[in-house]
Amino acid sequence: MVERYVLSIDQGTTSTRCILFDHQGRLVSVAQREHQQYFTQPGRVEHDATEIWANLQRIVPRALGNAGIGPDQVVAIGIANQRETTVVWDRATGVPIGNAITWQDTRTDALVGQLRRTTGDDFFLDRCGLSPATYFSAPRIRWLFDHVGGLHERAERGEVLFGTVESWLIWNLTGGPDGGLHITDATNASRTMLMNIRTLSWDDELLSYFGVPRAMLPEIRPSAERYGVARALLPHVRIGAALGDQQAALFGQTCFATGEAKCTYGTGSFLLMNTGTSPVRSRHGLLTTVGYKIGDEPTVYALEGPIAVTGSLVQWFRDRLGLIHSAAEIETLARTVEDNGGCYIVPAFSGLFAPHWRSDARGVIVGLTSYITKGHLARAVLEATGWQTREVIDAMNADSPEPLKALKVDGGMTADNLLMQFVADVLDVPVVRPMVSETVSLGAAYAAGLAVGYWPDLEGLRRNWHRAGQWLPTMDPAHREAEYTNWRRAVERSLGWLR
Repeated sequence: MVERYVLSIDQGTTSTRCILFDHQGRLVSVAQREHQQYFTQPGRVEHDATEIWANLQRIVPRALGNAGIGPDQVVAIGIANQRETTVVWDRATGVPIGNAITWQDTRTDALVGQLRRTTGDDFFLDRCGLSPATYFSAPRIRWLFDHVGGLHERAERGEVLFGTVESWLIWNLTGGPDGGLHITDATNASRTMLMNIRTLSWDDELLSYFGVPRAMLPEIRPSAERYGVARALLPHVRIGAALGDQQAALFGQTCFATGEAKCTYGTGSFLLMNTGTSPVRSRHGLLTTVGYKIGDEPTVYALEGPIAVTGSLVQWFRDRLGLIHSAAEIETLARTVEDNGGCYIVPAFSGLFAPHWRSDARGVIVGLTSYITKGHLARAVLEATGWQTREVIDAMNADSPEPLKALKVDGGMTADNLLMQFVADVLDVPVVRPMVSETVSLGAAYAAGLAVGYWPDLEGLRRNWHRAGQWLPTMDPAHREAEYTNWRRAVERSLGWLR
């Protein structure tokens, strides 16, 4: 019998990966290619959407070749993508009107500040579950209308299209200017500030508020559904899923029950908790988002706490300070000391995300004395990730009817055993890591496989999940709370720095 596979496209912030998974959820083949980061001005971060599409055209054949298979052995395509990144392109030619504005970009800071002062958060929270922030797509679309002559009029006529990156890839895969599908899924649409969080449709009041014409918007579809078939790269292969990358990780970690949560530790870190089939409005600085929607089944919602700087703090320690030569060295250096020596680092390099949402914050190092060594600084770098995780979990426990019982983790930083032990200690819950670390790609594959019947149900996916590592809390409770108090004092000193 010919073996068949699901192909997952993981279009991330720094690279695009193509991974083949088998029926047991095992990684069979992977191909990856980075794309350029454009830092055109302070606070601006852009990508070339055409380069991303060209990279995908290179790596899909490579992934198939590495596995020694042809397109006829691929049963479905699933896509996970960097969320909120805004692409606008010409419907007739398929040429983007400029570089994509990424989720990290803060050029809309003044606009967002004005929204919060004049309209307040409740107007937006009631409709889309999000507070105004530079993080989301709608302010970027508004910015483009204000700075690109004639763009709004072209959008009203339907001559230009908007999409997050999965929309751009699906449109190109299914024909581009020659009848390509212009769609998005509910998880990505929920990050635009334009979708009604309850009806999963574009909200008329939000569209009117931001001045976004409906004619430029993609159709909102479930996360797992047979969207259509590819015409480019993998002709006749069904496209069965699209999810924002962090929702894909939630799905890949099989967090299918209310109260289950995962945290992906990468450049930044993203903590999501399944809250069931009703949206939970956060009162403590978290985002209400769509977790996933499988076909006609009820929508599953999540609370999310994004943390802007975690792995990138290690990169800064390596590249800017030169205190280590590789990211892996930080654990070794941190283990040369017993504790942080009273030193705390708050990495608010461009403000703080959840649960503070303070764009005026800037990074601080506090508690410096002549006793402090680079080992203490290394430990403070790692501990910053742990304490930021604790802040988000405290907010989730305050918003959710069920407190966190365990945290599933994935991402590159989970290779650091000292860090994972510290996270377990400060959360006072077990921290568990799965065998398959590529949970974003796996989640997109799982959703696509479900859509085409490759996997029968969610329970079958649960059986594929196997634990690779576990860390149990050992820290003295009194010490934990004393250190957390110090951390919060350090955070207070980071606020209000930018005037």
